[in-house]
Amino acid sequence: MATAHTSEISLKVELDENRVPEQLSWSAEDGGIKNEEAKAMLLSVWDSKNQESLKIDLWTKDMPVDEMKIFFHQTLVSLSDTFMRATQDEKMTNTMKDFCDYFAEKLELKK
Repeated sequence: MATAHTSEISLKVELDENRVPEQLSWSAEDGGIKNEEAKAMLLSVWDSKNQESLKIDLWTKDMPVDEMKIFFHQTLVSLSDTFMRATQDEKMTNTMKDFCDYFAEKLELKK
């Protein structure tokens, strides 16, 4: 079966002399995104052969800690939504959502 369409997502990481990220940008032209700045990124891919997740976690040295806490909270909420769509496991999804609420409460993210 031939591939009807290929879509590309690209990431650009600009490093300082110590190889610490100074700038991150990404493009997804099919989605109308071209060289958009980002302060942090978390990328996971599944290696089926080795049955393990491979990850790239990067953030710029000027990423504020308070924004990093919000970023992590939003990522956890998104992961629980993705888990539900992928597994239809409502019980575990609700447990994950409870943890997200706890996480936000402990970090005082919800006013």
